[in-house]
Amino acid sequence: MQFPDDDNGKMLAAMQEAGIDLSQALDVDYFLLFEDQRDAESALQELTESDLSGEVELHLNDELGKWELIVCLNMVPEYDAIVAQEIALNEFAGEFGGATDGWGVMQHQEGDDEFADDDHEHSDSCNH
Repeated sequence: MQFPDDDNGKMLAAMQEAGIDLSQALDVDYFLLFEDQRDAESALQELTESDLSGEVELHLNDELGKWELIVCLNMVPEYDAIVAQEIALNEFAGEFGGATDGWGVMQHQEGDDEFADDDHEHSDSCNH
C-alpha cells in the first residue's frame, strides 16, 4: 500500500513495515498540547461531555513543559481518516488555545509483559 509523502503517510508506512495490520481498528492516540492548565482542563471537560467515542487523559508533559491531552480513538488507521481526525482535533484544541502534536499507536513489543513481576527470579525452568 502506498501512502502520501508527508508525516502521516510516513507513520502509516512505518506501521505497515512493522507488521501492523492497517485494515483492523486500532487505538490511535492523538496528542493535544496546551500552555495553560485551565485551558487544557476546559478542553478535557468539553470532550468528556461530548459524544466522543473514545478515551481522554490529561497530564503535564514534563519534557515539553506543556499540558498534554491524549485522545484515544478506536479506528481503522486509514490515511484520510487520520488526517480528518487530526484536523478536527486541531480546530477543537485551537478553541482552547492549544494545538495537536501528532498521533501514534501503542504497539506490543516482543519482551513486553504488562503483568511482569519484578520480584520474580528467572531460572532455567521458566517457560516465559
